[in-house]
Amino acid sequence: MIEIPKFTGTKAENYQLCVKQVEAMIAGEPNFIANISNISALLNQALTDINWVGFYLYEESTNQLVLGPFQGLPACIRIPLGRGVCGSAGQERKTYLVQNVNEFPGHIACDAASKSEIVIPIVHQDKLVGVLDVDSPSLERFDTTDQEYLEQVVAILTKSIQ
Repeated sequence: MIEIPKFTGTKAENYQLCVKQVEAMIAGEPNFIANISNISALLNQALTDINWVGFYLYEESTNQLVLGPFQGLPACIRIPLGRGVCGSAGQERKTYLVQNVNEFPGHIACDAASKSEIVIPIVHQDKLVGVLDVDSPSLERFDTTDQEYLEQVVAILTKSIQ
């Protein structure tokens, strides 16, 4: 397996670099799947102590989130809106920062190694597009710094949606 070099700055410095790279990477690129694929790869490189990062896309006909591009082990394919951390964040259209997923009512354990999670909804023109999901094998891995910068990444992505 090829070792992906991680960013080496502070958390804030790594995120600042990541945000700039997301802006440059998706500038002028209208293909949403290509953009979220590259964002998954970039976040996987930029973030430490994570075991999964990727996207679930909203499928209106089934009212479910469906697995999209990601980095990590195979994951749950479908998550009903309102279920688990991803489904709750999507339904409520708000970021969920969960310090201990085992304490989250209805948590869906796609990977038993995941202990904490942050999920940011992607909303465009008042419609749910999907969610960005990041998992960690450590308790209390995510904080307001993660939330601030991951919400910036999603905001940049949302502006690119046509």
